[in-house]
Amino acid sequence: MWETDKTIDKAAQQMLKITAADGVATVWDRYEAQQPQCGFGSLGICCRNCLQGPCRINPFGEPKRGVCGADADTIVARNLLRSLAGGTAAHVDHAYEAVEALEKIATGDIDYVIKDENKLIATARQVGIETDGKDSKGVAKEVAQKALETLSGHEGEMGWLSAWAPKERVDVWRQLGVIPRGADREIREAMHQTSMGVDADPTNLLLAGVKQGLVDGYAGLKLATDIQDIIFGMPQPVKSEANLGVLNAEYVNVVVHGHVPLLSEKVLEWCRKLEDEAKAAGARGINVAGICCTGNEVLMRQGVPPATNFLGQELALATGAVDLMVVDVQCILPSVTNVAQCYHGDIVTTMPIAKVPGADHIPFSLEEADQQAEKIVRQSIESYKKRGSTPVHIPDERALIFAGFSVEAIIGALSKVNAEDPLKPLVDNIKAGNILGAVATVGCNNVKVKQDMMHVELVKELIANNVLVIATGCSAHALGKAGLLHPDATNNLAGNGLKAVLTAVGEAAGLGGPLPPVLHMGSCVDNSRIGDLLTALAGYMGVNIKDLPVAASAPEPQHEKALSIGTWAVALGVFTHLGLPPHILGSKAVTGTLTDKVEDLLGGKFYVESDPAKAAAGIIRHIKDKRHALGL
Repeated sequence: MWETDKTIDKAAQQMLKITAADGVATVWDRYEAQQPQCGFGSLGICCRNCLQGPCRINPFGEPKRGVCGADADTIVARNLLRSLAGGTAAHVDHAYEAVEALEKIATGDIDYVIKDENKLIATARQVGIETDGKDSKGVAKEVAQKALETLSGHEGEMGWLSAWAPKERVDVWRQLGVIPRGADREIREAMHQTSMGVDADPTNLLLAGVKQGLVDGYAGLKLATDIQDIIFGMPQPVKSEANLGVLNAEYVNVVVHGHVPLLSEKVLEWCRKLEDEAKAAGARGINVAGICCTGNEVLMRQGVPPATNFLGQELALATGAVDLMVVDVQCILPSVTNVAQCYHGDIVTTMPIAKVPGADHIPFSLEEADQQAEKIVRQSIESYKKRGSTPVHIPDERALIFAGFSVEAIIGALSKVNAEDPLKPLVDNIKAGNILGAVATVGCNNVKVKQDMMHVELVKELIANNVLVIATGCSAHALGKAGLLHPDATNNLAGNGLKAVLTAVGEAAGLGGPLPPVLHMGSCVDNSRIGDLLTALAGYMGVNIKDLPVAASAPEPQHEKALSIGTWAVALGVFTHLGLPPHILGSKAVTGTLTDKVEDLLGGKFYVESDPAKAAAGIIRHIKDKRHALGL
């Protein structure tokens, strides 16, 4: 396979030629070595949930049941629920880390501060906490307690969901019996439900999957975003650059990778404090870059440039310019240490649940975050000293980007057009057809797809048809590298209606030109911001979310988290595109339910299409249908 068959990213293509010449295996090489991949696994019809197995169902004949008697429908539904629980657990654990930090800030036990007291007060009032006469630490303590009840409560309806979900949705979910209790209890119950000899009813298992999506949406995404905004501040639009060209051979290069910003914010702080030590070592300073969602977190609040997304993490190391890559959790390839050993740079793991053989481990704790961050940065300077004559190949590829469009930032920009009624310009232009609708592109890269191709080609089709796009996660990275997070893309690629609206808003906001056609909204937990925006739009228009001319898309889904996020979106009533099918095609009943019948229950459904032009056509057709139903 040629480099151009693996990725559309020209920087990645250059680095793949180097790794191939050096005989260094990357994720693409390992994918080719795995061919053909297991057909039973791909269809979701293998089961190893008990020691009588593993069992597999023959889709073309016998056996049609496993040793216990489970058929393909049961096995596929059970496997899917376990994947959803896995993705949900990842986001909930992330949220727990943030809540624990807020609780310790309130008690004065750690050296972090609350940077957004307005967000703290707004959050407190939304969850029913009286704030008058209380100081910020007292309010923070009560907010943390409410959050912990959402995470670990065993009875009643989940507090964070009750506080924010639209009433119409709550009524639908209550009728279906899928409103979750505490997150921990629901995740635990899903594992129990899917163990041998418990639930064999595919419909009941799929409803449990909807419950996992709601846990993810409110106890994972929403909770993590709210608390991180309180601690680190509300993102505001920032200018930066994207792609491997942001690395600089003359600097100590530190790359932050993973998902949780608690350590990366401290690392960035200490990189600034230790600039003089880096200069004394012969560097011009310390250059910080990001990968994956930790990269998104420091991009939207600090302007740190993203070097690449999920599939490019090994290629960043192959430049020979990364002196230290510090990782926290999620989406970290175990192979990073192998690649670093072939080129240059230290890999530092920091979390007790995310160690990698061959990496240095500096355990992170909230109480000693400064000491650990200082140690990590000093190690990067020492690593720079060892770079010596190591060949450095940094592709001259970088793109200017605008990032950090939180809901509050978007409303702030719209308020420059109409200060008293900020949403009115947006809704008026949707009603007039200047904006056909809106699509959120989210999620990962998947090595089965040419890197970034689905993200970029899908979005080009959408914006050309006057669809406003908002993006998070690795999708945002892909679109940034391709120039779609820059106002020039509005002028060159957007339809006339969308271009006129973005130009009017951008000029009113003092940008001297249009907003980008794709608004960067943050990391994967920040998908909750998309839910907040949909809730606000639906409320303003007096309709339900399921009736809005909107859609969601994970063009290159890879992680279990993408499945749980997608399930939350469908539960909200959103038409949700996947560029690749999950491992469910071994059951016609499960596949048919998720792509068709579920719409009657929730208003949303999954739509699978791997061709970007066809996917865009399908999404646009859905948006037009919704517009027609609204009389637009």
